[in-house]
Amino acid sequence: MIASIRLIPRIALFSALVYVLSWGTSFLPNINFIFFIVFSAGFMWGAAAGVLVGLFGMGLWSLFNPYGPAIFPILVAQLIGISVSGVVGSFFKVKNWQTKGGWQINMALIIAAVLCTIFFYLPVNVVDAWVFQPFWPRFYTGMFWALISLGSNVIIFPLLFRALRFLYIRERAF
Repeated sequence: MIASIRLIPRIALFSALVYVLSWGTSFLPNINFIFFIVFSAGFMWGAAAGVLVGLFGMGLWSLFNPYGPAIFPILVAQLIGISVSGVVGSFFKVKNWQTKGGWQINMALIIAAVLCTIFFYLPVNVVDAWVFQPFWPRFYTGMFWALISLGSNVIIFPLLFRALRFLYIRERAF
């Protein structure tokens, strides 16, 4: 019971981080920390917490961003897509990668970054192309923009994992 009560402000904080850091990087198209934050929540507290951080954080960002709110079908695709990052983070922890080092951890983090990016952009681009038509040109263009996010995530995940590992150790100490 105490652990679940302590989890509520952590989910709120990480959701707020998703929103605030999305604002901070809004001038850089498709370069953001959303994926890593949701992945981190799943890694530290489990899939349910990661999914909730993704839902709340992306929900806030999709509804209150400087470019206008997302339309409902795209909002749903975004919420589903980002939630998978929390599940990937939880799976990453279950596979005990937090104790590995060197190239093994970097390769695993790159794979996690690729999975998080693909599982987000694939449904979002399919729904976007389906809604706005013509399907294939719109889908290909969206996937091109997803490559920018993929490249940034491949850098962000290994770069910030040491901080996440430190947070994970601190969290387990309490």
